[in-house]
Amino acid sequence: MQLKLDGLEAHLRTAKGRGLAPLYVVHGDEHLLVLEAVDRLRQAARESGFTEREVLSSERGFNWGQVVQAQQSMSLFGDRKIVELRIPSGKPGKDGGEALRAVAAHPSPDVVMLITLPRLDFATAKSAWFQALDAAGVSIKVDSIDRSRLPAWVGERLALQQQRVEPGEPGRRALQFIADKVEGNLLAAHQEIQKLGLLYPPGLLTFEQVHDAVLNVARYDVFKLSEAMLGGDVPRLVRMLEGLRGEGEATVLVLWALTEEIRVLSKVRQGLAAGKPSAVLMRELRVWGVREKLVPQAAQRLSLAQLESALGMAAKLDRQVKGLRAEGMPAEPWDGLLQLALTIAR
Repeated sequence: MQLKLDGLEAHLRTAKGRGLAPLYVVHGDEHLLVLEAVDRLRQAARESGFTEREVLSSERGFNWGQVVQAQQSMSLFGDRKIVELRIPSGKPGKDGGEALRAVAAHPSPDVVMLITLPRLDFATAKSAWFQALDAAGVSIKVDSIDRSRLPAWVGERLALQQQRVEPGEPGRRALQFIADKVEGNLLAAHQEIQKLGLLYPPGLLTFEQVHDAVLNVARYDVFKLSEAMLGGDVPRLVRMLEGLRGEGEATVLVLWALTEEIRVLSKVRQGLAAGKPSAVLMRELRVWGVREKLVPQAAQRLSLAQLESALGMAAKLDRQVKGLRAEGMPAEPWDGLLQLALTIAR
């Protein structure tokens, strides 16, 4: 059974009456949310009488026979137990796959198996071993917090510690300020929110209090940069480029990410001009998630001539970042990258 993270509490309330599933799989790349989901499952298992805990991690050379043995063997004291299996790579291999299918096929009433995986790609999600786990228990997909929802998420986390921002524009500005400072680093966001709980009593938080307390702990992702460019969010775009530059990101990687997005936009623009439906183009070009909405919008506001000009600018930047001369480009490649991104964003 597949479950979204926001459905976990409802599932656990139902499980109090009928019992926990014998197997849970938590998968996703948002470490804070994965940890919280695992902690909540562990707590529910203890409340249900699973008092012993065994932890296994599939590092190199791991003996997958331990997994089956841990599931089938009784505790020394006869207690029911939680077996936690961590698969950091998300790729158990042939032996691991067979062991996981065996675990799924022979659940034990005295064991809750809790498996954690990173975000699954399409092939892994369709693999025989994952399908077997999904059919035998509950798989919980942990999605990242979308950038547009981050201020609201911060507000929800503040409410959990009985704090809230001011009403109206000052409060929105405070939440946006926190989101800007912690973007791409949810663990740091959690720490900053906890710090506000330590520094200030329950109740109202002013913008000045938030500003004084919250550090700039954002971690910028080069692949999120294209979202800001496609969405025309110029302040975020500038901030992310400055952050990537400050973090020492390779200019060639940033250029590649921007250029690939412009190539996709060009193909979409040509397809739309030929009368192809947007949904068909998105499937053909393998555009998913947030980009599925942003790409068609950006393609419609840009002409084919503008996109071809942007690709020409990208070609010049490619020469520049490789140490060759590029006529008409700023002396500093990062300035050229900003110019290229703004061409699309505006």
